[in-house]
Amino acid sequence: MTETADVVIVGGGIVGASVAYHLSEAGCTNVLIVERESQQGTGSTGKSAGGVRAQFATPINIQMSIFSIDVFSRFEDLTGHTAQYRPHGYLFIATSPKHLVYLKANRALQIQNGLKGVEEVSRDEIVEILPQVRSDDILGGTFCPTDGFVDPYSVMVGFTAKARQRGVRLWLGTEVTGIDLEGGRVRAVNTSRGRVETRAVVNAAGAWAGPLAKLVGVDLPVKPLKRQIVNTEPFDLVPQRLPMVIDMSNGFHFRREGTCIMLLWPEPEERFEYDTNFDREFIEKVLIRAVNRVPCFEEAQVNPRRCWAGLYEVTPDHHAIIGKAPGVEGFYLANGFSGHGVMHSPATGKIVSELVLYGEARTLDARPLRLERFAEGRLLEETAVL
Repeated sequence: MTETADVVIVGGGIVGASVAYHLSEAGCTNVLIVERESQQGTGSTGKSAGGVRAQFATPINIQMSIFSIDVFSRFEDLTGHTAQYRPHGYLFIATSPKHLVYLKANRALQIQNGLKGVEEVSRDEIVEILPQVRSDDILGGTFCPTDGFVDPYSVMVGFTAKARQRGVRLWLGTEVTGIDLEGGRVRAVNTSRGRVETRAVVNAAGAWAGPLAKLVGVDLPVKPLKRQIVNTEPFDLVPQRLPMVIDMSNGFHFRREGTCIMLLWPEPEERFEYDTNFDREFIEKVLIRAVNRVPCFEEAQVNPRRCWAGLYEVTPDHHAIIGKAPGVEGFYLANGFSGHGVMHSPATGKIVSELVLYGEARTLDARPLRLERFAEGRLLEETAVL
């Protein structure tokens, strides 16, 4: 038997869930989420570090963050579920004049785009926030108190539950095997569970967005990038209320996760692959950088079984691709977040819902994120990438 849906969302992670929530909020409830895994959140959502920040270097990323953080701050009122939003801040530490100039320029742009509270901080103020930091080479930095963390899985569950309460359906363990077009527009989605006639398909397939787009002949420049996270055993030698701390000299960053510390570092050698096995040798690499910036991390114990690897879905300019797919009526893109999918999921859901329902994004101007920018040479430059 053929099913029908006004919108089919392919991918049941945090982005797909947000799109479903925002469509249902606008009254569009004949929506089907198709997730190939037997449960939601097994892809990038469940492996995210959960950071949310507005300290970016481009207007669109700043605006999406401001919108999204506002949603996270009101999440329980909106969905009945908690986002576990903790506004502990992001602290960027500069050890070179070049990085200090860069942070000041970013701060000016952030304020210009409506961010409140982002401040320049001195070396002494950084030491006040984190007394254990090695500060002899620190020149200053920036801090924004509304930046912080959420629990990605909780956000995904909240968006999904509210959408389903309004009538949205969710198919788990279901593969998309094909997408039928008729006269250059979406007609139906074929799945392992049957055919679904629809006028609109949203590609929210995360690191697997490229192969899905190929089903309708769209070449999507999204690649899976392996990223790894080291989680310490319980560690109490740094403050309980700790911001995300970013050492701009090498990209090492860390934050508290409960009683433990989450240690992250973007390896210079990028590996574009679907492998999510954790490499134990990464522990030593990240600990060297951790101890160099915060010497007491020498006391931290690490159990490899508490560490993991996940996938960023990256684009050539480290900005998302959000918009209508050129040449295919009814196929919408919500892809390539380059590590910012969780933090920008509320804004993405809002933008995509408006594109589907009204043909244009009304809340935020998402035109800079169109796929066509790559062919037109209008690439964005996001240099504040972690």
